[in-house]
Amino acid sequence: MKAAPKSSRGIRLVGMLAEFPNAHALIEAVRKTRAAGYRSVDAYTPYPIEEVWEELGHHHSRVPLLVLIGGILGGSGGFALCYWTSVIDYPLNIGGRPFNSWPAFIPPTFECTILVAGIFAVLGMLALNGLPMPYHPVFAIPRFSLVTRDRFFLAIDWQDPRFDKAATTDFLKSLDPTEVNELEE
Repeated sequence: MKAAPKSSRGIRLVGMLAEFPNAHALIEAVRKTRAAGYRSVDAYTPYPIEEVWEELGHHHSRVPLLVLIGGILGGSGGFALCYWTSVIDYPLNIGGRPFNSWPAFIPPTFECTILVAGIFAVLGMLALNGLPMPYHPVFAIPRFSLVTRDRFFLAIDWQDPRFDKAATTDFLKSLDPTEVNELEE
């Protein structure tokens, strides 16, 4: 594993950030960046741009699998709770029905399925997105606040196999950005 490079101020460098004036320039920059072999790349835009998402090569989310697992665990747990309560812990013979009357277990089982699947969805989304993240190095760049208005940014992480401070800086400058900044920890 390579060591993190140092920025021009001697602080640990975590990547490079280039600013672009419009979405078309960012999309073209992402295409050229991916064509150059960079893989640990991220883009920041004021609104969702599907083309950027596709060019970055994002994979499908694992949240649906987590929700399925949560639903199966919740349903199994809900049914097990009803069974244990009605058959083992406190059996009541009311109206001659059997202790394991599964049709009566359907509503609690369904509710437990939905509850645990929802909890898995929220916690899985937070964990997979690395949230909460109160600080990110891009927040130290003064012009990054413009991303909420009309600016577009492209970041290359230092852990990218092709990352070299000088070469990456030169590459980003060749994309004709408004500005190139070092992301420091």
